Amino acid sequence: MPASLKRFPFWSQILAGLVLGVVLGLIARDADVNWLTETLTRIGGTFVQLLKLAVPPLVFTAVLVSVANLRNVTNAARLALRTLLWFCITSLIAVTIGLLLGLITQPGDGVHLTAAALPDELHKGSWIDFLTGIIPTNIVEAFSTPNVLQIVFLAVVVGAACLAVGPKADPLIDFSKVVLEVVQKALWWVIRLAPLGTLGLIGKSVATYGWDLLKPLGTFTVDVYVGCALVMFVVYPLLLVLVGKVNPINYFKGAWPAIQLGFVSRSSVGTMPLTQRVTQRLGVPSDYASFAVPFGATTKMDGCAAVYPALAAIFVAEVYHVHLGIGDYVLIAFVSVIGSAATAGLTGAIVMLTLTLSTVGLPLEGVGLLLAIDPILDMMRTATNVAGQVLTPVLVASREKILDLDAFNNPRDLEDAEELSSSESASAEGVRELADA
Repeated sequence: MPASLKRFPFWSQILAGLVLGVVLGLIARDADVNWLTETLTRIGGTFVQLLKLAVPPLVFTAVLVSVANLRNVTNAARLALRTLLWFCITSLIAVTIGLLLGLITQPGDGVHLTAAALPDELHKGSWIDFLTGIIPTNIVEAFSTPNVLQIVFLAVVVGAACLAVGPKADPLIDFSKVVLEVVQKALWWVIRLAPLGTLGLIGKSVATYGWDLLKPLGTFTVDVYVGCALVMFVVYPLLLVLVGKVNPINYFKGAWPAIQLGFVSRSSVGTMPLTQRVTQRLGVPSDYASFAVPFGATTKMDGCAAVYPALAAIFVAEVYHVHLGIGDYVLIAFVSVIGSAATAGLTGAIVMLTLTLSTVGLPLEGVGLLLAIDPILDMMRTATNVAGQVLTPVLVASREKILDLDAFNNPRDLEDAEELSSSESASAEGVRELADA
């Protein structure tokens, strides 16, 4: 990347792309400049194609590796099962809140864009067709289409088979980890093009529809913040009181440094060392926390993988004038609960958004539109993710009677400030490139 661009934070580059796209779109619309509209369309279309290209290998390897990693907690099968159960329960609650908010506020209402191409089979078929359609008849076709749910199914089967085979499957698992890391790096390069993609997608939309799209984006942003706030400050405290039988005020006192860093850094993985530290400080045994927190950093994302994709699906459906039925809403909830395993710390929202839109047949052009405001949304989403990654180990530890209640009820502050500051600095260093690139 040119040195001159490195001086500008990524969010400012996205904002610049948004502003320039609006300006160019208005010029193309008011002056009827066809070549400018065509150029903006090609820029946005190329960006969407690059996103589509990365999805199949990313989802397959992420899910396979997540399933295979369960072998590392064989001796703690009960805790692992309880952890996964509460991951699913809280995700289901979060996605329900997202869906209800979307249905009430209708963030994309009033704007109807035209997607490049919608699949012919959109919203056709019964639930039986859907269930049988998860199983691919042709592996190559599942990846070339791509059919994301079929890819997830294949990844789960292969991951489970690796667990059954044992050490002999290590080369395949190690290879998948390498592929996952390579694909994530390549996807990050694509994401670095988001300022250009934003310019093209917003510019083309403004050239076609004028200012009509900007108000829905503002409503959508408010919805995401309200939805995440409801999860973090209403649902989580209720679970702590009703399920964990502990004081939510002490939870927030202990977890707040990690939640705050997550908001600033916008990275669950970068915040993970501090998240694990505060989880242990809240009385969760270190052996269990060392499993639950790293696992949660890539699979427990109530902000990125539940509230956000639920709202985004409704927004994109309304913007592109696609009808969603009750079955589609149930499917969105289902994908949000099981699809979190396909998320990754720095790109989880994009993966889940792509997974959700693809599953219900919505156009992936919506991904590019929402990337325009993604930095603003990502702060609240990540803070919610981190809060949930601390919450689940606390709930499970409390239910299993292994939570140190003395530590939880007396969260340490001043005496460990230097230690906590050191941990926070180490975590921040891990995401500095992301925040300052």
